[in-house]
Parts: sequence; C-alpha cells; structure tokens
Amino acid sequence: MKKLGILLIIVGIAITIFSGISFKTEESVVEIGEYEVTREEEKEVTWPRWAGIGVIGGGGLVFLLGSRKK
Repeated sequence: MKKLGILLIIVGIAITIFSGISFKTEESVVEIGEYEVTREEEKEVTWPRWAGIGVIGGGGLVFLLGSRKK
C-alpha cells in the first residue's frame, strides 16, 4: 500500500504542475483513387488543478493507512 500511496502522490504532483495535454490527430477528408486529402487537427485535454491536489491528498492518506502496523 505504501508504493501505491507514493505513486498517487507523484501522479498528483504531475497533474498539478501540468494543467493539460495536447495532441494532434490526422483524419481523411477526401479519397479519390490513390489520392487522399487529410486534415491535421490539434486537440487538448485539460483538468482542474484541484484534481491534482485531491490525488495528492488521497495518496497521502493511502500511504499513511498503509504504514500502520496491525
């Protein structure tokens, strides 16, 4: 459980630092015989900073509960 908590904390920090990712997609517009016209489009996926803070908190909770001795 400790490893999962540490992983969640690291992911939460990354989510907090990077507010989103962008990537390009290519789609075919017209195909005529062996010729093809394509269009490149840039898309973006964003998330709020509070989501990263929540993941950090959840990772800290998992880490602390996983380190308790029974």
